Amino acid sequence: MADHLNMEIEEEDDYVEYVPVAKRRAIEAQKILQRKGKSEAFEEEEEKIKLVEAKPSLLVKASQLKKEQPEISHAEQVFQQEKEMIEHLSDKKTLMSVRELAKGITYTEPLRTGWKPPLAIRRNSKKACDAIRKQWHIIVEGDDVTPPIKNFKDMRFPEPILKKLRAKGIIQPTPIQVQGLPVILSGRDMIGIAFTGSGKTLVFVLPLIMVALQEEIMLPIAPGEGPFGLIICPSRELARQTYEVIEQFIEPLMESGYPELRPLLCIGGVDMKSQVDVVKRGVHIVVATPGRLKDLLAKKKMNLDNCRYLTLDEADRLVDLGFEDDIREVFDHFKAQRQTLLFSATMPTKIQNFARNALVKPVIVNVGRAGAANLDVIQEVEYVKQEAKIVYLLECLQKTPPPVLVFCENKADVDDIHEYLLLKGVEAVAVHGGKDQEEREYAIAAFKACKKDVLVATDVASKGLDFPDIQHVINYDMPAEIENYVHRIGRTGRCGKTGIATTFINKNQSETTLLDLKHLLQEAKQRIPPVLAELNDPMDDVDAITDASGVKGCAYCGGLGHRIRDCPKLDHQRSQQIANSRRDYFGSGGYRGEI
Repeated sequence: MADHLNMEIEEEDDYVEYVPVAKRRAIEAQKILQRKGKSEAFEEEEEKIKLVEAKPSLLVKASQLKKEQPEISHAEQVFQQEKEMIEHLSDKKTLMSVRELAKGITYTEPLRTGWKPPLAIRRNSKKACDAIRKQWHIIVEGDDVTPPIKNFKDMRFPEPILKKLRAKGIIQPTPIQVQGLPVILSGRDMIGIAFTGSGKTLVFVLPLIMVALQEEIMLPIAPGEGPFGLIICPSRELARQTYEVIEQFIEPLMESGYPELRPLLCIGGVDMKSQVDVVKRGVHIVVATPGRLKDLLAKKKMNLDNCRYLTLDEADRLVDLGFEDDIREVFDHFKAQRQTLLFSATMPTKIQNFARNALVKPVIVNVGRAGAANLDVIQEVEYVKQEAKIVYLLECLQKTPPPVLVFCENKADVDDIHEYLLLKGVEAVAVHGGKDQEEREYAIAAFKACKKDVLVATDVASKGLDFPDIQHVINYDMPAEIENYVHRIGRTGRCGKTGIATTFINKNQSETTLLDLKHLLQEAKQRIPPVLAELNDPMDDVDAITDASGVKGCAYCGGLGHRIRDCPKLDHQRSQQIANSRRDYFGSGGYRGEI
């Protein structure tokens, strides 16, 4: 019986223990609370996710900002980049002496001279002055610009100078002389820009003679003193030519009873002792190249204590990379304010901005666009294969009667062409920086005197040299920099005469250089050869940049066929800078260029 009862209990497996009502209610309440807690946590989590989604990431923010900003055109982007580049280039040290920079010396007023234009000219209204400038195509910038004067007599030069000008066939002033001479005579600092062959030399030589004459009359110069005025040129040939112009005007003054003025030619390749002897007697005017001038000043053979007149001829070349430090060292020797003048046919915006720091209230006198070619030169461009150039040169020489000037890029080509022409029976001479001073002087003198028919030269003869009778210039090589081309062809078509310039081009020239040439020909309304006309011109796409920046073409070298980003001159100078710094590291000084 007991075993039977046990079996029944084991079979009832679905037995559930009785739970009191109070306990059941407590368990249900607990379950409800748990469910409620989970839902609240879930809601909190959802809110957090929503907040994260509402706060965008930095990448999302950046993309939103880009969408919000107005679209900048390609032209505006290029202009902004160029502006930054020009500002960076202008960050170089200013063209001032170390003493002035260290002491914070700045000059606010230009030097005053005793010169004044005649009363009738002083009374000319601004409108009348502007009419004269418009008639002579003169553009001026600056405050209180001296009125232009249309004849030499009203500029109050002594009679011997006026006679000499007439004897040289100079009756009427050229546009740069009409405005430039009065500005300089009145003591103002000036930047002078004019076509090659426009008479720039007289603009700074005649006022310097007047300054020296005035100083000598007031207080005669003592032995070892001087100079009163200094002219710095980039090449020995140009310095000698300027010195000879000064001598031409000093001689008639002495013959007429005016005090003796002693000029000095201070260039390399000449015995320094003869130069020091002139200084010991007392020198009024010095015409120099940077290298020899720096030597004389460093050795204390000469000082600039009394110097109050400084001209940088072909200033763009002098202020460029090769001579910039030399010029700054010369500036260190000035003890007081000076009248500073800068002259060139090519004066890019970058050089003008850089030079303005050295000038006090400067007047910019511009006759034609800076860097534009002389309109009196007929420019012919011909495609000639490299191997055929030397033979074709003989044909070109027959275009015009002699004298003819042939330009090459390197010294080896000058020597090869010179030898070839001599073998063909052509009376030729050659000039380049590798020749000694005697050879260079003989070649220039023989060519100027028409004893030789052809002068073959590097760019050492392209800046400023005056060959009045040249009808034809041949560019055997198209120079890489358009500035050099402008200076080269400017050796012909001088003083109102017409000249021809023939340039050989081929695949050796870069497209940038050829585009610069194309634009220069277009500006001068010359014939464009098919090989240049077919070039793809990127400047067509950036016309709007000119309007935005006010600078046509390149702000660094003045080339019209490219912008500053693609400037070959800037690239070349940067690579040269790197090469020079490497040379200095290995213990050998950098090449300074031809002086």
